[in-house]
Formats: sequence, structure tokens, C-alpha cells
Amino acid sequence: MRAAHRSTPDLPDAIWRTSSYSGGNNECVEVATNLPGAVPVRDSKRPAGPVLGFGAEAWGAFLDHLR
Repeated sequence: MRAAHRSTPDLPDAIWRTSSYSGGNNECVEVATNLPGAVPVRDSKRPAGPVLGFGAEAWGAFLDHLR
């Protein structure tokens, strides 16, 4: 079975930010937290590349686990 091709979603309203722990060397992930119910994540080196999407609850649980 062949994998389905998924294109990068159009996220014109996303306000991307990098982690405050990033060393400023452009080797980090960017996250947009301004979209209701969704948290897209992308590689800062490839802003036009693929985006991973997480539900807001799942993202919150992930952050809680990191703390």
C-alpha cells in the first residue's frame, strides 16, 4: 500500500515563535499557539516545509510532561 501524500497546510494566521531555550543558531522548532484548538510545529530551518499538527490538549499534556 502506498502512503498518502499530505501537503503542508496553509496557515496564514499562524504566529510562529521559537523556543526561549534555542541558542539562536536556527536549529530549533517553531510553534504557533495562536490558533484555537490546534498547535502546529515546524522546523525553523525549513519554514515552508512540513508541519506537524497537535491538538491543544495533547500539546498541553506534552508541555506538562516536560516540566
